[in-house]
Amino acid sequence: MRVAMLSPIAWRTPPRHYGPWENVVSLLTEGLVKRGLDVTLYATKDSITSARLVGVCERGYEEDKSIIPKVWECLHISELFEHGDEYDIIHNHFDFLPLTYTGMTSTPVVTTIHGFSAPGILPVYRKYNEKVYYVSISNSDRNEELSYIATIYHGIDLSLFSFRAEPGSYLVSFGRIHPDKGVKEAIEIAKKADKKLFIAGIIQDEKYFATEIKPHLDDKSVIYLGSLGPKKRDELLGNAYALLHPINFEEPFGLSVIEAMACGTPVIAFRRGSMPEVINEGKTGFSVRSVEESLEKLPEIKSINRRDCRKWVEERFSCDRMVEDYIEVYKKIIAERK
Repeated sequence: MRVAMLSPIAWRTPPRHYGPWENVVSLLTEGLVKRGLDVTLYATKDSITSARLVGVCERGYEEDKSIIPKVWECLHISELFEHGDEYDIIHNHFDFLPLTYTGMTSTPVVTTIHGFSAPGILPVYRKYNEKVYYVSISNSDRNEELSYIATIYHGIDLSLFSFRAEPGSYLVSFGRIHPDKGVKEAIEIAKKADKKLFIAGIIQDEKYFATEIKPHLDDKSVIYLGSLGPKKRDELLGNAYALLHPINFEEPFGLSVIEAMACGTPVIAFRRGSMPEVINEGKTGFSVRSVEESLEKLPEIKSINRRDCRKWVEERFSCDRMVEDYIEVYKKIIAERK
């Protein structure tokens, strides 16, 4: 089976630190190659892969601000679709824009919808509904106007996350520094609980960081670490008492949640989006409605068996499971076309 994998070009594939979509693409690509599929990865030129790499953009536009995103996105996407008939499957991880290129090829296109950035993008998905195949990353993130071939949860490379049986004493907020991710609320929870809080992630909203986060940073009780690579991420998540995830939006999935649980660290998250699907309630953490309820649940974290957190991820969110699920989707699509 010849698969063309279209990765975003905001960051390198795999990312050096941040880049959740690129990370999923890398794991899937390498898993498919290991299973003998003929995969061509369309990504930035500096990407690292065991598949055949095709790149037109030197590096990610978030890593090189001299790169004009729309120019290189168009060149990147068109490079694949101009060669689209060479493949059995085209797998799009680039959101809605590549859908407008699908008329250039007769090869079936499957699009993993990594969440809807805004309601305004839906007209594109509606136009190509039934013409391409959509995969949702959680059941909660499905749009009732669209048809889906499957829901496939993200998987992670469990070898990058070390299980730690003994909990630490501090709390963690891990993700984009943005109102959506509830960093402000995490600080409020930690302060009221009198626990140290480590914050890690890229600053996506500078004003929010300057006004709501920075005034609380003291290098003692509230500490910002920046964006972390795999080794430091593993250490930070694994040695924590709990991950705080008080989100203010309908989270499509939440990679940091399963990454924390893979280390054995339970999670307290606001009950929005996919959180009820990702957290095994009372076994790997708690989904709550407010800061106050988060504070009520913090002492109960001690009752959670950290090994259950790891087992939950091994059973449901492994990279191997994700790869096998996508292979089944590819086979189903090809069989339908025949």
